[in-house]
Amino acid sequence: MASNTETILVHEGQHFNSTAAVTAPIFQTSTYIADSDPAEYIKAATEAKHPYFYHRHGNPTNSQVAAVVAKLEKTEDALVFATGMAAISAAILAIVKSGDHIVAQLAHYSGTAIFFKEFLADYGITVTAVDQTDTAAFARAIQANTKLIYIETPSNPNLNITDLKAVGELARQRGILSMVDNTFASPVNQTPRDFGIDVIVHSATKYLGGHSDLTAGIVCGSKDYIAKVWKRSVALGASLAPMDSWLLLRGLKTLSLRVKQINTNALQLAEFLDQHPKIKSVSYPGLPSHPQHELATRQMKGFSGMICLEVDGQDEEQAFKNAQSLINNLNIFINAASLGGVESLIVHPASMWGGHHTKAQKEISGITMGMLRISVGIEHATDLVDDLDQALRKLG
Repeated sequence: MASNTETILVHEGQHFNSTAAVTAPIFQTSTYIADSDPAEYIKAATEAKHPYFYHRHGNPTNSQVAAVVAKLEKTEDALVFATGMAAISAAILAIVKSGDHIVAQLAHYSGTAIFFKEFLADYGITVTAVDQTDTAAFARAIQANTKLIYIETPSNPNLNITDLKAVGELARQRGILSMVDNTFASPVNQTPRDFGIDVIVHSATKYLGGHSDLTAGIVCGSKDYIAKVWKRSVALGASLAPMDSWLLLRGLKTLSLRVKQINTNALQLAEFLDQHPKIKSVSYPGLPSHPQHELATRQMKGFSGMICLEVDGQDEEQAFKNAQSLINNLNIFINAASLGGVESLIVHPASMWGGHHTKAQKEISGITMGMLRISVGIEHATDLVDDLDQALRKLG
């Protein structure tokens, strides 16, 4: 069996392609002809992820995608979903019930933060959020009814790093499951199973798909755990559509090539921005100036394409105006939500999350009015630097 990432991405899971086609077909069907053997039909109807019963239960292309990502993340199994939030919510609901407790971080993707604060609260599940840079804070937050430690590293949008090994060891010692959102890093740059994390989730919309043309999510874990998640998915109905599944499988084949190019581009841009007089601060785990650079170096093979920067300004109002001016004067960078695609994107987090976060919540998460989040693409690094440079020179 292949053990190197590039080969896994191209060849893993091919046994789910029952045809002679080199490229996996799109199984554009909602249902499948029943086997004449009643025992086989019962098996198809009840077996987790069976690919030939009904689309909500499984699909051959979905199975192939899951096999690829499970192999990358070094887990026994995986399950795909229609969106990243569908994956995250089903993964969590397969662990906790009313009366249970979760330890999480202060900084999370906004959709996850809303799920923790609003959805789970309505069902009697409590969440304690801690500073992810303070490893001891996770242990202090654990209660008798804690069932899950949920982390995200690097975090969105401020790119703080969580110590995967410390959290993995803590969870095992206390008999608690650990789960990490690995979207920002991708399995090319970071494999949390190496550090003892039990469950890995992704918004596959981002780096795994890589072309901004699909939405998808994935959960990776043990076979027994994925079977539990599958039961939740059948009830919740967030199945990944056949066309999106095929696009995701296609995108995965170039994941390693894309991410390595993005890593190189991002480091060059971060170094440029870190020295620019009109930039107040730059957060990028690959920079020695990042307060957790040493930790990032220990647990990451590459530092991803995400850069968080703060534009200088005399006060919040001026910083906001400068941030907006910078965005408006860029020619290559696209002002659009999401991340991880082949094109470089830039967003203003305080505006994008304004409807979801109060001012206090934004301050706790470290989101300021002058903050910008960049998702670096695969364009030539010189062109990206030049575009930022000309836009910065136009600031007052």
